[in-house]
Amino acid sequence: MTKSKGYRDLIVYQKAFALAMKIFHITKAFPPEEKYSLTDQIRRSSRSVCTCIAEAYRKRKYQGYFVNKISDADGENSETIVWLEFSIESSYIEHEKFLELEQDAEEVGRMLNGMLENPEKFLPKEKIKVEV
Repeated sequence: MTKSKGYRDLIVYQKAFALAMKIFHITKAFPPEEKYSLTDQIRRSSRSVCTCIAEAYRKRKYQGYFVNKISDADGENSETIVWLEFSIESSYIEHEKFLELEQDAEEVGRMLNGMLENPEKFLPKEKIKVEV
């Protein structure tokens, strides 16, 4: 039996993390004048998706907190898409790469929305005490 890695076992976390890393590597080629604006913003928002998922998972026994943090993750994911739009319009990324990243972000968004619509699937199961 393998030990659970918690939030790292969630497919949505894995996909969000992979997207954040793709964005990190792509933004290395952004112009230096974008370092403290677009580059920082898109990296921050894409990474925040992951941190919000981790926070939500760790506090999942509180359904309201869980839903709030997953909602935050969804908001950060939407922000990431907006920064991607600025990136393509500024000619910092190619159209094909934009479409790939946008598709990845939309998939993460769909998964987060599924979590918001069905939070009970992610809440911890109550342990039943058996008396002998």
